[in-house]
Amino acid sequence: MSSSSRPQSRIQQRNREIILDAALEVFSLHGFRGATLDQIAEVAGLSKPNLLYYFRSKEEVHTALLTGLLDTWLDPLRAMDPAGNPMQEIMGYVRRKLDLARDFPRESRLFANEILQGAPRMRDAIEGDLRLLVEEKAAVLKAWMDQGRIAQVDPVHLIFSIWALTQHYADFDVQVRAVLGPDHDPYSEAGRFLGTLFTRLLER
Repeated sequence: MSSSSRPQSRIQQRNREIILDAALEVFSLHGFRGATLDQIAEVAGLSKPNLLYYFRSKEEVHTALLTGLLDTWLDPLRAMDPAGNPMQEIMGYVRRKLDLARDFPRESRLFANEILQGAPRMRDAIEGDLRLLVEEKAAVLKAWMDQGRIAQVDPVHLIFSIWALTQHYADFDVQVRAVLGPDHDPYSEAGRFLGTLFTRLLER
């Protein structure tokens, strides 16, 4: 049984959280290949042997982060209500995804790095839970389109476009802020722009 599955004291739980937060920082900056356990231990303020008490390998730390991240990433789409007003539900999803990019930029970069590497540690999850959820919500979008409540577009590519246009602000934060300058709030400006963009795309 791994150390991460044993009953843990409050101090041990806290140390595990410190390690995962440090790992998130290191992985989001360097990617999986560029990150090392030594870097994670240094950021966590722990010795490497202490870190290895909680996680046996870099792969185990990374998998623990990604497992928690996937639920966070899917929750905004899960919240889209088939019984709701289509435009309000879609705009709410856009807003939630943009808030996620603003509030969890390191997590967004961690996810992007994993996907860019071919998702070796997440393939089962993205081909399973993520794909099933996208298929479910694409069917909801298609039903709204067939009812004439929103314009006809490809529902899966609509979801892809929402991902791309919201996560960009986290994954390319340095570029966004460099172009806009210090006097701009990228997220409030993006919210207004994306609201206009998707409303014009989808309204009948």
